[in-house]
Amino acid sequence: MPWKDESGGGDEPHAAGGPWGSGSGGNKNGGSPWNRPGGGGGSGGQGGGSGGGGSDIEDQMRRMQERFRRGVGGRGGGNGGSGRSFNFGPFGFLIVALVGLFAWLATGVVVVDAGSQASVFRFGKWQTNLGPGFHVHLPTPIETHVPVNTESQNQILIGDNRDESLMLTQDENIVDIQFSVFWKIKTDVPQDYILNVKEPRAAVAMVAESVMREVVGKSTRQEVITTGRDRVQQEVRDQIQGLLDEYNAGIDIIDVQLAKSDVPQPVIAAFNDVNVAEQDAERNINEATRDANQVVPRARGEAQQILQQAEAYREQVIADASGEAARFLSIYEEYRQAPQVTRERMYLETMEKVLGSADKTILDSQSGAVPYLPLERTGTQR
Repeated sequence: MPWKDESGGGDEPHAAGGPWGSGSGGNKNGGSPWNRPGGGGGSGGQGGGSGGGGSDIEDQMRRMQERFRRGVGGRGGGNGGSGRSFNFGPFGFLIVALVGLFAWLATGVVVVDAGSQASVFRFGKWQTNLGPGFHVHLPTPIETHVPVNTESQNQILIGDNRDESLMLTQDENIVDIQFSVFWKIKTDVPQDYILNVKEPRAAVAMVAESVMREVVGKSTRQEVITTGRDRVQQEVRDQIQGLLDEYNAGIDIIDVQLAKSDVPQPVIAAFNDVNVAEQDAERNINEATRDANQVVPRARGEAQQILQQAEAYREQVIADASGEAARFLSIYEEYRQAPQVTRERMYLETMEKVLGSADKTILDSQSGAVPYLPLERTGTQR
């Protein structure tokens, strides 16, 4: 055996009795390292044997402890005892070297989980990205790897306190906004996320709040609260992604959702009054528009009718004047050829027109006309 057991037999009471250097004959506890009674009453208890000086288990424990002490260069023996240093030898050192080499090479073994990637760095400089599965790279410290989960979705809620939630709109109104940003690590450039971003959640939160304030500052209160929510969400998402890409943050913004966009609590009553006034104004505008749609077409129709009547009257007057002028010219031509006949004819025609509607006719004795008395009109009924 590689060590020397000098515990001696039962016939040598002066021999060393164990790794703790206590003689088996002189120890009244039977040489037990735990100071238990030896269980034997003989005068020459054996410290290294299986006799009455101790149990087999205690003896094996003493031997193992002695071997360990000698293996690290200690000296065995106790009171006057002596031991020999343990030496691994060339083969032992070779085994230790092989084990250490294997452990060092094992630092280059990478097992990437599903949904993750591992970025490999050589002396701090990025080399490549490893997908899910079993991979091998140069051992530490030549090359190291950093695994990141590129599939998990992260959420940041902004607007929990009034310092973050209160924002000023373009029409100088204050709105209370709370929104969430959903993001994950880009699968194509995880090394940017590892190298360029120290605190990714804080970076995303600060960029998102800054962009939201800018977009809200360019929008009206009504757009942010009701009509333009979708537009605001899309603009904020696009601008956050653009800024993070400029920083090479390696972060992909999935979505931006407005959880709350309302007026602050202290001004809700005034806001409701404004809404009622706006509704009344809208109703009055609608009524005025309805009246305008009814009155204006009717007025335009009447105006068109008047214009048509005037046009017809103008045409009638022009036609009458043109006819009278033509008649006068024809009469003048006849008068120029026979003045006397024309004068008599004109006289007779004029008298026919004048007397044609009279009920009574008065004639003098010199007129030469035959009197006509309409008895049926002047006679009396008997």
